Amino acid sequence: MVNTSPLSAISPKLRQYLIITGNYWAFTLTDGALRMLVVLHFHDLGYSPLEIASLFLFYEFFGVVTNLLGGWLGARIGLNRTMNIGLGLQIAALSMLLVPQDSLTVIWVMAAQAISGIAKDLNKMSAKSAVKQLVPENAQGALYRWIAILTGSKNTLKGAGFFLGGALLTLLGFSGAVFAMAASLSLVWIASLLSLRAELGKAKSKPKFSEIFSKSQSINVLSAARMALFGARDVWFVVALPVYLASEFGWDHWGVGGFLASWVIGYGLVQTQAPKLTGKQKNLVPGHLTIAGWAGTLAVIPLGIAVALQSGGSPEVAVLGGLMLFGVLFAVNSSLHSYLIVSFAKSDGVSLDVGFYYMANAMGRLLGTLLSGWMYQAYGLEACLWTSGIMLTVASVISLRLPAEKSVSTQ
Repeated sequence: MVNTSPLSAISPKLRQYLIITGNYWAFTLTDGALRMLVVLHFHDLGYSPLEIASLFLFYEFFGVVTNLLGGWLGARIGLNRTMNIGLGLQIAALSMLLVPQDSLTVIWVMAAQAISGIAKDLNKMSAKSAVKQLVPENAQGALYRWIAILTGSKNTLKGAGFFLGGALLTLLGFSGAVFAMAASLSLVWIASLLSLRAELGKAKSKPKFSEIFSKSQSINVLSAARMALFGARDVWFVVALPVYLASEFGWDHWGVGGFLASWVIGYGLVQTQAPKLTGKQKNLVPGHLTIAGWAGTLAVIPLGIAVALQSGGSPEVAVLGGLMLFGVLFAVNSSLHSYLIVSFAKSDGVSLDVGFYYMANAMGRLLGTLLSGWMYQAYGLEACLWTSGIMLTVASVISLRLPAEKSVSTQ
């Protein structure tokens, strides 16, 4: 029988890339929607923004652990299995939230978020690592482009997930929304189990547990810069900014959620264009000067917002205008980093290096989340912004130790 499916007409590697990307997209939609569901539902129950933020601490903490161990696991059992385990765990996390409302305690939700955090980082690590296996070593330009599309589309869909969570909550209620997402993701999971190559990303020799820490200077430097980069974002974005928009501007939670969702969607769209903005047209991929320059430029934005607020400027212009500029520049920085880690990673057992790097990413997010709640409550938004600028300056200086730019194939 002739296979007439659309996927049969494309190359096996591109087919695998599309399956991986589809999995990542489906997971990301539920991840963004679940976060918005939890935020809005517990807001309606009367929880303060800082109390709501605490629900996500286990989500971030277990991201650190998962990335460190997940890379080792992926190299031993294959990225197809770690990706499918991630999808399965997300379904389990959603199912935990289907208990009766009086059983939906803070501890129970934190446990569900912990499982969701493990699921998210297994899925992300698997998707980013798998792309390395599908692009030839001499086609770094293509690798940069594929990573930019994967990363940018993920963040665009995460923003769409915020909208989806609010819409489902309105139409179906909390339990109905959670059930709809769990059922839909189950279909994706079954398709993934049947479609992904069994040997994808599996190392030729099973790595020892002691190999979870990277021995590459380039990866260690990039990981340190990544931790500072994402700590700098979340120190004012995770808790301080939403609370500030609600308390100082008087926005309701729909306004705050909708605005931040739009910001994330725009940020993701910019990420897909990062190769064009950073030298792709000159057949160059980024090196130390490019990375340090973009991080240093980004540092100016939160510092400028802080100065404008302290000098009596319009808060609306300073915060909202500054946030737009920050989103554009941060998107490029993030996409540059995402390409470099996949480029630096060893082809055999790629998930070990990628997992270590995203462990640093999760550590930065955890640090930023903790600092965001504490610093905003104690010292206000300006202190969070100054801290963000300092962390970005550190990221820029660290990045100077990365390898130099190089010319590449545009395939």
